[in-house]
Amino acid sequence: MKKVVALMLALLLVVSAAACGEKKSDEKDHLARIKESGKLIIAMEGNWSPWTYHDESGALVGFDTEVAAAIAGKLGVEPEYVEGAWEGLFMGLSNGRYDVIVNGVGITEDRKDTYDFSEPYAFNTTVLIIRSDNTAITSMEDLAGKVTANSLGSTYESLAVEAGVDHVETVDTLEETLNMVLNGRVDATLNAKGSFEDYMKAHPDAPLMIAEEVDVEYIGIPVVKGEDNATLVEAINKAIEELRADGTLAEISIKYFGFDITQP
Repeated sequence: MKKVVALMLALLLVVSAAACGEKKSDEKDHLARIKESGKLIIAMEGNWSPWTYHDESGALVGFDTEVAAAIAGKLGVEPEYVEGAWEGLFMGLSNGRYDVIVNGVGITEDRKDTYDFSEPYAFNTTVLIIRSDNTAITSMEDLAGKVTANSLGSTYESLAVEAGVDHVETVDTLEETLNMVLNGRVDATLNAKGSFEDYMKAHPDAPLMIAEEVDVEYIGIPVVKGEDNATLVEAINKAIEELRADGTLAEISIKYFGFDITQP
């Protein structure tokens, strides 16, 4: 009997030791796990020029693409990009499919309920875009009862709804959005000023114009809310501060936008 008890105790000690080992591994926070893996998994759309898009060779490029790579470098890991539709990015982040989203994400109170954000690394001017011959819309106040187009779940969609639009058509890309404005399927759209100017460089004869500059959106990097990501946010903030101080952020911005969007 004593031998049986001794054997059972020994087995319990083994199980306990194994459990302690598992607990020790589980105690590694997100930043530690990222460094251990050697890569930062970054979600972005990949079709929103000049933030994140594919060039003529098919390579993934853009302001956010390079900013994300620079931050990964500061963390001592390699960037790994995962592309997806805007409405699925946050679901994937919450499900642990990727570590961060770097895709011109505006810092809003609603999003802060679910996600922790880095400090802003860019400041995005939101503009109201219409056809050049549209005399019915001159400001956000004129959107009541109108139809706009934007990505599902975007801050632009929220602004349109707040303005009292009748309906928001869901789209996936900026080009699709602006084509809908051009062909009259929608009355207007809201988007980033830099993205619109980039589009107009490629389509200088497009009969589009900015009716109003709406607001300035603070752009940050979201992670899943919680203590597990506290050191990750700190590390990203440190990286952003260093990249701003040494001029890297400004250099990347000027490369893609033609001006610096990284200063308040």
